[in-house]
Amino acid sequence: MTALIQPVLHYDDLAKGVAFLVETFGFAEHVIHRTPQGDPAYAELVLDGCYLGVGATSPQPSPFDLGPTALYVAIDDPDSMHARAVTAGAEIVMGLTDQDYGSREFATRDHEGNVWCFGTYRAGPK
Repeated sequence: MTALIQPVLHYDDLAKGVAFLVETFGFAEHVIHRTPQGDPAYAELVLDGCYLGVGATSPQPSPFDLGPTALYVAIDDPDSMHARAVTAGAEIVMGLTDQDYGSREFATRDHEGNVWCFGTYRAGPK
């Protein structure tokens, strides 16, 4: 499989951000993941077959602070990419993790503060 790069935007008010993107640009809701309280936590939106991730800004400061944007790169072998990033001296902000949604992934921050997430999850129809 080839790599798939998906931008991820973060909003303080995720519901308002999703509504803006749907109403203003014509995105459609593909998947909305909710917190146990029912609030949106993460959404996948689609426009003409292109997927966009939209997440809630974390209320707690964390070393894994994504800021307003991040990139998620779907790849087949995140372990090799992780080893390559470590060898190159990249700042790893989340080590290799097997997620409960079936993805194996890690995240790193580049020299300008951009967060790059690499994993096996692929947005879109399954």
